[in-house]
Amino acid sequence: MIEQRAPGKLYIAGEYAVVDPGQPAVIVAVDRYLTVQLSEGSEMGRVRSSAYGRTPLVWMRDDASDRIVLEHQPYDYVFAAISAVEQLRSERGLAPRYYDLDISSELDDVSGRKFGLGSSAAVTVAVVAALNEFYGLALTDSERFKLALLATIEVAPTASGGDLAAITFGGWIRYASPDRGALRTHRAAHGIGATLDSRAQWAGSSVTRLPDPDGLQLLVGWTGSPASTERLVEQVRTSEKRQPLQPYPEFIDDSRVCVDELVEAFARGGAGATAVIARARRMLQRLSTSSGITIETPQLEALCDIAERHGAAGKPSGAGGGDCGIVLAGADLATDPIVREWEANDIRRLSLAPHAASGGIDAF
Repeated sequence: MIEQRAPGKLYIAGEYAVVDPGQPAVIVAVDRYLTVQLSEGSEMGRVRSSAYGRTPLVWMRDDASDRIVLEHQPYDYVFAAISAVEQLRSERGLAPRYYDLDISSELDDVSGRKFGLGSSAAVTVAVVAALNEFYGLALTDSERFKLALLATIEVAPTASGGDLAAITFGGWIRYASPDRGALRTHRAAHGIGATLDSRAQWAGSSVTRLPDPDGLQLLVGWTGSPASTERLVEQVRTSEKRQPLQPYPEFIDDSRVCVDELVEAFARGGAGATAVIARARRMLQRLSTSSGITIETPQLEALCDIAERHGAAGKPSGAGGGDCGIVLAGADLATDPIVREWEANDIRRLSLAPHAASGGIDAF
């Protein structure tokens, strides 16, 4: 039995802009987990997950092409990850094997509603890690991240990969994305191994580990309303309702400044970070107004306003539209009043802490 766990994640700053190649974001891995257990199979493979209902999905191989064959073709992150690893395995001349995957998750509530902690990214990272161990591929952390991103963009071509990076490397990171369109083209033309090894294809992408901000507390509130990151990002990027007041290039520039200043604040132990978060919130509000897209729902607005009234700073995490909001507060600030007022407004505090950094970040 092989078991791999992947943590959840939260965006702290840089949402939306990070979708553009080379643009940065600050993200943290958090200590709530998705687990994949892999066991050897024979004649067929099975995937068990609450996402698929009570009956496992069964897969087989086409003897002629060595491709994965699914009865119902649910093209999702699990099978995108399986297909990516299997392609690499085939390119390396390793013999194919069958296996069963059992997936369990702490990244949603008892009713199955997702918290917005990156369950799709977590399952992708965990499946890649399990199959890396199963086939003895000896991938580095950076190679596992890259492989997970190549799998992800087959399902969601515009996904930045920031969640995958945070989940793979742990801790607090600064992340900048590669050109995913170029990656897909290169994979189609040259294979997955060549794409992993090509430095040119990953130019502009980076992962930098940030120090733990000892002078800050992280609070996370959940609104209970799920949101689709992919849909919101696409709506913002294609909206024809933007006003001259906030053109998108200006938002990109402002986002980079916020991320850079937040990184500098972390280097000081967190001093000045709350002011940056407050400014990042206003920046997202302007983007919402200019695009006509609701980023800050009434509950997210209440979550952030409550934090500000008590001397902290809050903002939506990720694309907004529901899911979670994050709050940064000084280490000495009493946060119980924030939590009590959240509860009075049907906002649930999630007991989360940063998942410790693990492994090294080798060169891209």
